[in-house]
Order: sequence, then C-alpha cells, then structure tokens
Amino acid sequence: MLILIVLLTFASLALGVMSLYLMFGRQANTVEARLDVVDPSLIAIENSPLTTMTRAVEPINKIVPISAVEAAKLQKQLLHAGFASPDAAVAYRAIQLLSFATLPTAVVIFCFTMGWSFNTTLIWGAVAAALGFYIPRIILKRKIAARQQRIQWALADALDLMVIAVEAGLGLNAALNRVGEEMKDLHPDMHRELELVNLEIRVGRSREEALRNLTERTGVDDIRSFVALLIQADRFGSSIAKAVRVFAESLRTKRRQRAEQASAKAALKLLIPLTAFLFPVIVAMILAPSALNLIDLFSK
Repeated sequence: MLILIVLLTFASLALGVMSLYLMFGRQANTVEARLDVVDPSLIAIENSPLTTMTRAVEPINKIVPISAVEAAKLQKQLLHAGFASPDAAVAYRAIQLLSFATLPTAVVIFCFTMGWSFNTTLIWGAVAAALGFYIPRIILKRKIAARQQRIQWALADALDLMVIAVEAGLGLNAALNRVGEEMKDLHPDMHRELELVNLEIRVGRSREEALRNLTERTGVDDIRSFVALLIQADRFGSSIAKAVRVFAESLRTKRRQRAEQASAKAALKLLIPLTAFLFPVIVAMILAPSALNLIDLFSK
C-alpha cells in the first residue's frame, strides 16, 4: 500500500515538474528565433498555451497512444463542440490523462492520511480513476449538446434573413456573407460557421464543398437538411428564395412540434416529484389530527 502511494506521488510530481519545465524553462530554439525575426506574432502562436500543452503531453501520448479511428472520432466531436484547432484532440487527450492520473492519486493520499483500510482505499482509488477518465467526456458531450442547440435556435433567424437577402437581389454567396454579419452579436456560433463558409469559398473551394463542411463542423440535422436543399436548388437551377422560404416554414412547424412535445413531457416528469414529496406531506397534514385523536383515545 505504501509503495503504491509513493509510486503514484512520484509519478504526479515528475509529470508536474516536466510540464512546468516545458512551459517555462525550455530555451527558445533556432526555429522560434527565426519566427521571431520574420513575424513576432508567429512566436506568440508558437508559445500559446495550447501549443505548450501539446508539447508537454507528447511523451504521455506516446506511452498511451490512441487509434486512428478513435482520433478521427474525437476530432469530429471536438469540431462539434467548437474546437477547430488541429491540436485540440491532443489537448483533450492530455486533460483526460492528467485527470485520470491526478484524481486517484489525490484520493489515495487522502485515504492514507485518514488511516482507511487497503480495500477501502483501493475502491475509492478505482472510483476516482473512473471519474477522472469519464468527467472530460461528460463535459465534452454537454458542450456539444449546448452548441448544437444554440445553432439550431439560430437557424430560424438565419433562414428569415436569407430569404430577405435573396429576394432583395443578392446572390447566395453574398446572402450568406450578409446573414453572417447580421448574426454576429445575437448568434456568435452561427456567425463563425457562416464566416468559415464564406472564407472557404473565397480561397477557392466550391460552394457545395464549403456547405458540406458546414454540416461536418456542426453535426446538426436541420443544418444538414438545409445544406442539402441549397445544393439541390443550386444544382437544378430552382428558386433559392422559394426553397428557403418553404424550408423555413417547415422548420417553424418542427420547432412548434418540439415545444409541444417538451410541454407534454414536462407534465409527466412533474408526477415523480409530486408523488415523492408533495402528496405524502398533504396526506400527513390531513391525517395527522385524526391520528393524534386516535392515539389519545387508545392511550386512555
């Protein structure tokens, strides 16, 4: 037991010292010096916290590698959460491994200081290791769900603005650009996605490819349907304004149905707390006087 605590403590301290050295104590190499001469902003990117974290966990990722399928799946999930950096997967992996190592170490040290038995310490250490491994995943899933919900809410406003822009005489590219600018303050997530679409079109990608990349970055079903509608309307030469207007009406109908479904579920979900907490109190208040009278009657 003591050997396990010593090993875990040494591993945590060694990992912390190595991370601090890579963050602050490492001298600038020749590449960084040249980047600083060419453009000072590049050295800031090179020394950013995300890049520093990526360097710090490279040995850990080599010891505990991740498969190509899992890496692609993780990168897609991070895109859905809004992290588009190439180093985001490595940073997430680093956070997961660090939490997996530090949380059980802290729990084991706490159990040792409290004088608990070996079996109890082992159980709590295993629970802490599982929590340290799964907490980053839970947080990532929550961020994905929150971002997709914000984009889904912003889509209705974007469709209305796009109908107005297209009917005013703007082309599809100009309409996407205009809608993205108008949604900058109210819906920043949709603004960033439409801005990326416009940037991809400007650098030479086709409109169809840029729109398909939009679906890959968001993972929202309504965005996927909207992109398929735009691609078909553009390919067959039909009226984009009419197609977007019909899709906007169907989207409003779908949102109303979702709201009705949520309200119907809310009434059912309220039965559990009402049955568990409110009804027993009401029954106790009603029957308490009669129960006290009966107690007094039979006690005589």
